[in-house]
Amino acid sequence: MPETERVSPADVRRVAELSNLELTADEESRMRRDLNAILDYVAQLGELDTAQVEPMAQVSDVLATPGEVPSEKLSVLREDEVRRCLDRERVMASAPETDGIFFKVPKVIER
Repeated sequence: MPETERVSPADVRRVAELSNLELTADEESRMRRDLNAILDYVAQLGELDTAQVEPMAQVSDVLATPGEVPSEKLSVLREDEVRRCLDRERVMASAPETDGIFFKVPKVIER
């Protein structure tokens, strides 16, 4: 496959199958073109020199941990504490459908 054709028609059909999608031949063709364009763009980004780029902040870097003096960090985390659980009988009584122990929900996956 040429550099710009990383995704084969079989790849598109497999992804469609895993996604539970039914694609027409035209949609398969467009999907293959779009996926190849995405992969080409990612490869182009991979060629950039990022040696002088500062890493982006992570959420944990800007949040104060419980007990820590916040200083310039955001103090939005609370202390962990043990709490009473919800009363099962009361919760199940409010559920639309239950077997008394678990919630019953409609089946969404056919295979």
